[in-house]
Amino acid sequence: MSINNKPKVFDVFSGAGGFSCGFEMAGCEIIGAIERDKWAADTFSYNHPDSKMLLGDIESFTDEYLKETISEKPDIIIGGPPCQGFSICVKNAGDPKDPRNSLFVEFIRMARIFSPTVMVMENVPNIARAKTKGGEKVVDIIHKQFEDLGYHVYSTILSASDYGVPQMRQRFILIASKDELQHPFPKATHYIANSERQMTLFNTESVELKPCPTLWEAISDLPDIEACEGSETMHYTKPVTNSYQTYCRRGSKELHNHLAMKHTKRLVERFSNMSWGQSVSDIKDERLMQRKRNGNGAISDTPYNQNNRRMHPNRICHTITATFYGSFVHPYKNRNFTPREGARIQSFPDNYIFLGKPTVVSKKLLLREGRTGEAYLCQYSQIGNAVPPLMAKAIADNIITQLRGE
Repeated sequence: MSINNKPKVFDVFSGAGGFSCGFEMAGCEIIGAIERDKWAADTFSYNHPDSKMLLGDIESFTDEYLKETISEKPDIIIGGPPCQGFSICVKNAGDPKDPRNSLFVEFIRMARIFSPTVMVMENVPNIARAKTKGGEKVVDIIHKQFEDLGYHVYSTILSASDYGVPQMRQRFILIASKDELQHPFPKATHYIANSERQMTLFNTESVELKPCPTLWEAISDLPDIEACEGSETMHYTKPVTNSYQTYCRRGSKELHNHLAMKHTKRLVERFSNMSWGQSVSDIKDERLMQRKRNGNGAISDTPYNQNNRRMHPNRICHTITATFYGSFVHPYKNRNFTPREGARIQSFPDNYIFLGKPTVVSKKLLLREGRTGEAYLCQYSQIGNAVPPLMAKAIADNIITQLRGE
């Protein structure tokens, strides 16, 4: 089965569009997307203006509506259905660990409706080990669902750093293809310097690998700002110093989303007492120790050691998550990362702009106060939830090359 010179891609569970960004860089045309969160959908639409955005719960769109709205048949459907946990579609649907009781069924429905050449699904690595209450492996169930639709199915866990993404991030990737693929997953192009992974790759790969950029190589050209400084739009103040920074800046004349959080003086002082690799649990000065919530100033006896850890500049970053605004401290500044720094670590180019507020307070509080217009995914969450574009591009390049017979 051949594939178009410019494969058409439909992104379901799209979020802010990291998956689509990578496939677009691989030469694909993003024809449509489905996303339930308004701010994430706004970000997607801003960066993919020619794509049709279907805002709402995927279950609410009928087969007929989807066929009519996405009138061009997609060659590839991509998405990350929230199977971890899992996310139940129907109350009291039975075993919550059975993907057939999760939004995964909607991903399968897209295959039935459009019968694309390829389906690509991403998820958390733990799904590879998950079992139902009856002991059946979740991955086996997912494989069979695609096989019953006539697909060849492949799954593995990929490391984002193998494709030049400067962070420790692993994702479960499943590819379902109408054509049999000899090499369903892309070979590594990068290695982490001075690591066991480096030796493993050198022993198994014949291609010449490049060193994965470090955290500092990813962000050091961004303007120097302290806590409470920065702006949603600003000028670059430093030249690029490496190829990764050149990649990030291509097509971008100004910088966006580089706004530091408004930390208190006490928090800034706490950060100033932390060295690379240390977190809030390493603070020994009682004045600066973490306090119990509603504890009238009492010091917490169980400080979470993953909160506000100062990152090492000359290594790749820890995994950027939806709550990374409170997870990491800049290697040199006494503040957390800005959204743009997180986007750099995720491998988004600088011309990919994130809409919505940088951060929001508790959604429960917002809803309680009737501020529903603010109860959406903030910039940090959009970035942390995304598939790293460079990893997505590697997946896309590998699939497309084989389907074209190149």
